[in-house]
Parts: sequence; structure tokens; C-alpha cells
Amino acid sequence: MAIRKPSRLPQTAVLKQILKRCSSLGKKHGYDDDSLPLDVPKGHFVVYVGENRSRYIVPISFLTIPEFQCLLQRAEEEFGFDHDMGLTIPCEEVVFRSLTSMLR
Repeated sequence: MAIRKPSRLPQTAVLKQILKRCSSLGKKHGYDDDSLPLDVPKGHFVVYVGENRSRYIVPISFLTIPEFQCLLQRAEEEFGFDHDMGLTIPCEEVVFRSLTSMLR
């Protein structure tokens, strides 16, 4: 009997899942009627980075960049996407800032 690897979702499905999760963290103070944070511009989403979980607002266009996708894969492996903590990126803040400054 062969051991099968779990099937992985296509990349577009994973990206849609991430966006849905980022924008549906529930209605809290500072959120609009669509459960989107009021301080996040259209076309952007929030991630939390580093030991102190510092909050960063990044453009959705980053989701198509391979280097950022690697960070998302690490986030999925370490934390998963089904939790109430927001999208947490498992890397040091200085590394994240360096990477994102090159991507802009």
C-alpha cells in the first residue's frame, strides 16, 4: 500500500483563502460593516511579523511574488491559516522589512 501525500490546494485557491481569512477576523472595534479594518487601504492586507507580532500593512500584489509566497508557505506550515490571530509571518522583523522594501 503506497503512502499518499495530502493533496495541496492550487496556488490561487490558497491565495483566496488567505485573503478571505485576513478580511474576516470578525467585527471588532475599528472594523467596518464588511469586517475590514478601517486603517487598511483597499488593495492591502495586514500581517503580523516577528517575536512581538508587529503589524504591517502590505499590498495584495505581494501575493503573486515568489519570495512573499515562500513566507506564506512558512506561515502555513508553522501556524496554519485557520486561527484568530491574523496572518502571522514567521521571520524576524528586520528580514521582513528588508524583503518588502525590495518588493515595492
